Amino acid sequence: MARPIWKGNITFGLVNIPVTLYSAEKRNNLHFNLVDSRNRARVRYERVNEVTGEEVPWSEIVKAFEYDGDDYVLLTDEDFQKAAVENSQAVEIESFVDLEAIQYPYFDKPYYLVPGKKGEKGYVLLRETLKRTGKVGIAKVVIRTRQHLAALVPQGDGLVLDLLRFQQELRDLDEFDLPTGGLKQYKVSDKELKLAEQLVEAMSAEWDPAEYHDDYRDKLMAFIEKKARSGKGAEPLEEEPEEKDEQAEVVDMMELLQRSMKGGAKKETAGKSARKAPAKKAARKRAAG
Repeated sequence: MARPIWKGNITFGLVNIPVTLYSAEKRNNLHFNLVDSRNRARVRYERVNEVTGEEVPWSEIVKAFEYDGDDYVLLTDEDFQKAAVENSQAVEIESFVDLEAIQYPYFDKPYYLVPGKKGEKGYVLLRETLKRTGKVGIAKVVIRTRQHLAALVPQGDGLVLDLLRFQQELRDLDEFDLPTGGLKQYKVSDKELKLAEQLVEAMSAEWDPAEYHDDYRDKLMAFIEKKARSGKGAEPLEEEPEEKDEQAEVVDMMELLQRSMKGGAKKETAGKSARKAPAKKAARKRAAG
């Protein structure tokens, strides 16, 4: 069972709903240590003064903000406390907006909100109201001493508190050299567009997150386990083929789309056959029994 981060309230208007906040993420990152390959001893980091070359004790280390070249403003713990917002442990909804109005880059990290004691009625009322109106609640919330912008989103029987990035945390698309013209300017024909739409339709499926795995992590873990069992150097992982620079090549988009359609059809047929095989096998077993 996940550990609660804090217990607080959802508030909008005069409504107050007791809730408990839980992280919705399960991190499966692999953690590595740096060691000396000669004797496998851990490598330590030292805090060294770049001018004197001497190690600096923790008691003399402070945080500083570089604001003009090599000029720094030193900040103490008291300075951070003065600037800190009040940790009210509350999701204070400031407004309601259409979910579709929030662009995807703004979404950052999800949390689950679980109703507290005697909070079920208000929780269900808010959840169903959000579903019927298609709205999400926009709030500011403090998590682990930092204030975040967040969207309160209904999902199934629950409410998800999805942290949002502030606008200043995102780069503007205008910074990038993007193709801004129409289809004719880039010589995209109606046939290519229709064939691309057919390819998308042929490759469409119901969203099932359980079907997707971190292949790199699985492969790396299998290699690590094999190397640990052998006690020796296992065969190195196969190197990825070098990517060719195809920017200068003339691409026949119609040919690629047609080949993709053929390949997709074969893949779809193979997938259906694979799904039917276990069912047929099970039927034979039942008949034999």
